Amino acid sequence: MMRILAAFLVVIIGLTQTVSADTSGLRRLTDREDLLGWEAIGRLDLAGRGFCTGTLIATDLVLTAAHCAFDRRSGEPYLPEQITFRAGLRDGVAIAERTVLQVATLPEFQPSARPSPDRIRADVALMRLAQPISVAQADPFVLTQDGAQSGAVSLASYGMDREEAISRQRSCQVLDAGRGLMAFDCDVTFGSSGSAVLSQVGGRGRIVSVISAMVEIDGRKVALGMDLTQAVTRLKAQLRRDPVPLPDRRVKRVRVGEGRSAGGAKFIKVD
Repeated sequence: MMRILAAFLVVIIGLTQTVSADTSGLRRLTDREDLLGWEAIGRLDLAGRGFCTGTLIATDLVLTAAHCAFDRRSGEPYLPEQITFRAGLRDGVAIAERTVLQVATLPEFQPSARPSPDRIRADVALMRLAQPISVAQADPFVLTQDGAQSGAVSLASYGMDREEAISRQRSCQVLDAGRGLMAFDCDVTFGSSGSAVLSQVGGRGRIVSVISAMVEIDGRKVALGMDLTQAVTRLKAQLRRDPVPLPDRRVKRVRVGEGRSAGGAKFIKVD
């Protein structure tokens, strides 16, 4: 493991803290033409207590960081209906807005645990929307099949002091990768949690990782993410095993390993 991934003086990218953000190299996607092709990236509003960034990987599935599904102060999960995905949000107007119906996280993710390599590896969530967003409105991104890689990547996210529109960094670098972790020199700040890191191979970028945390090494910010190859497959399988029918007003949190074989479904009744 190289020095970057070994230096875990980690600051989890939070949702409410105030920091000064260095946004050099970022371009704000303000005009409708700027936003073309990026509509699948949206802001996840969390019960009025903060926000993260999420990315559509299907018409009804949003990929983000697992810690975005939990109230940072209490450690308790947000109810799915408390989370709203605002696709392509810019200056108060979204391409589409949907509430969340179902959230899946990995059982090994511990929201109250201290930052560690294991926590970052598991910091992935899928959020199923109550209603899909059509491809005509927002074309979902797909995951790379190549796993961890080196070279140039890009990032588009919301963040502190830039929460009203997507800011895109056209090019940043993979600094290190191994043992299920990846490190980038991408410009991240509070609210960038859950942002998809995109490869620059071929035409449209493919998702290689999700922003989970950052470290500071010699005064330099380094963004940290995980290898998504197995995690997303596991989360999709769990959502298929424990579906919540759309007409049913019950919603539930699901975790991998908590399907019918683990004692039955757990439901939260919506008042």
